[in-house]
Amino acid sequence: MADTEPPRLYLITPSEIELSRFPAQLAQVLDAHEAACVRLALSSHDENTLCRAADACREVTTARDVALVIDTHFVLADRLGLDGVHLTDGARSVRKARKALGPDAIVGAFCGASRHEGMNAAESGTDYVSFGPAGVSALGDGSQADLDLFRWWSEMIEIPVVAEGALDPSTVQALTTMTDFFGVGDEIWRQDDPTEALAALIATMS
Repeated sequence: MADTEPPRLYLITPSEIELSRFPAQLAQVLDAHEAACVRLALSSHDENTLCRAADACREVTTARDVALVIDTHFVLADRLGLDGVHLTDGARSVRKARKALGPDAIVGAFCGASRHEGMNAAESGTDYVSFGPAGVSALGDGSQADLDLFRWWSEMIEIPVVAEGALDPSTVQALTTMTDFFGVGDEIWRQDDPTEALAALIATMS
C-alpha cells in the first residue's frame, strides 16, 4: 500500500437489522461518507431473511455505486446478483467461491490474526484479506491482529488488506498507513448518530 493513499471505508452491517429503518440509515451514512463496499453480515441463516435484507441494501448501494458483498453465502451472492462474498473461514472456501462466482466477483477472506492463513487466502485467489480484531476485544479468544501484522502485510504483500474489529480512534490512527481499508461496523451502528460516529473515526486517519 502506498502511504500517500488514505485507507478507504468498508462498511459492515449489524448482525441484526430492521428493514423498516436500516436502509435509510445506511443511505444517510453513504451520502455523507464515501465507501468502497458494504458487507451484509447478518447472524441469521434464514434464506428469506437474508434475501430481503440483501435486496433492501442493494437498492441503497447500487444507487450510490457502492459494492455489496454478503458473508459466507456465495450461492446467494450469485443468485441475488451481489458483487461478491466475504468468507469467514480464511482460505478454505476461496477457490470454491471463485469458481462459483467467476473472475469478476469480489471474493474476500477473514483470516483473524493469522499471517499464514492470510497468505494462503491470497495464493488461493482472494481479492482482499481481512484481519481482526484490530483493536483490543474480549470477544472470541481475545486474540488481536496487532500492528506488526498489518505493517508486514502492507510492506510485503500486494493483495489489499482490511483492518476490522474493535476499532477506536487510537487504533485507526495507528493503522492508517498500514491498511487499505477500515472495516467499520458496530463501532458506528451502536451509536445514536452513525454518520457522526463515522466522521469522528475518519478524522483520526491522519
